[in-house]
Amino acid sequence: MPDRDSGTAPGPPDPAGQPDAAGPAGGQAGSAQRARDALLAAKADSAARGNWPGQPARRAAGRPAAAAGRRQRRDDPEALHAAIAGLIDARGWRLAAAVGSVFGRWEQIVGPELAAHTRPDGLADGELTVTADSTAWATQVRLLAAALVRRINAELGDGAVKRVKVRGPAAPRSPGRWRARDSRGPRDTYG
Repeated sequence: MPDRDSGTAPGPPDPAGQPDAAGPAGGQAGSAQRARDALLAAKADSAARGNWPGQPARRAAGRPAAAAGRRQRRDDPEALHAAIAGLIDARGWRLAAAVGSVFGRWEQIVGPELAAHTRPDGLADGELTVTADSTAWATQVRLLAAALVRRINAELGDGAVKRVKVRGPAAPRSPGRWRARDSRGPRDTYG
């Protein structure tokens, strides 16, 4: 800030370390000016090296280029999404994370009506297991199996799902009842 009396900015501190402005209030104003001067000097030094705000720092000519997207040093901060993606790749969880994403977005992938009556149970060895509320919905899923395989492979990558195994509802069992051998069982739909 310019000095009111002289119209010039206060100078750097004298060799004894005292600010050039008079009084205690002048000492605070002198430190703010020194901070501004130090910032301007740092910016000028950075510009002289070719570094500008918003652009990555340039490497020295003799240093090898780091891999794209990798940190220069271990102590450097890393974006959270990059850290998670690196962890998923390093542990081999890419397919498992994609399967979890498909299961979490089941309603968007198969549609709200089908999702209301079905749920995915697992994916193992290219076989997607789906459980339906009733035998009628299980039949509907069996009829839509080819379209379901195409949609899920579009999400996970070709060949991730080869077949769809559909399970109907589990038969209700009342505790204490006997099951007769060779009987017709508990019949068709329970849901």
